[in-house]
Amino acid sequence: MRMIVNLNRCQGYAQCCFLAPEAFQLLGNEALLYNPAPDDDLHEKIQRAVVACPVQAIRVEWQKAHQISRTEEGSHGN
Repeated sequence: MRMIVNLNRCQGYAQCCFLAPEAFQLLGNEALLYNPAPDDDLHEKIQRAVVACPVQAIRVEWQKAHQISRTEEGSHGN
């Protein structure tokens, strides 16, 4: 899993910090720190944080699904 937070869009509501404190931390009033490659066992917490973000600043890319689609694309070309 790869996570990207648009820090220009983030307004510091900190819903992500409450829902997934292992991956997000708010420093001061507005500085968000986050782990761009959280453990897969945090999948459910991260997904809740994505949904709860009032400004939709969090995006997650699921690497396994991406790898599968590349493999499938290669097999269709033969």
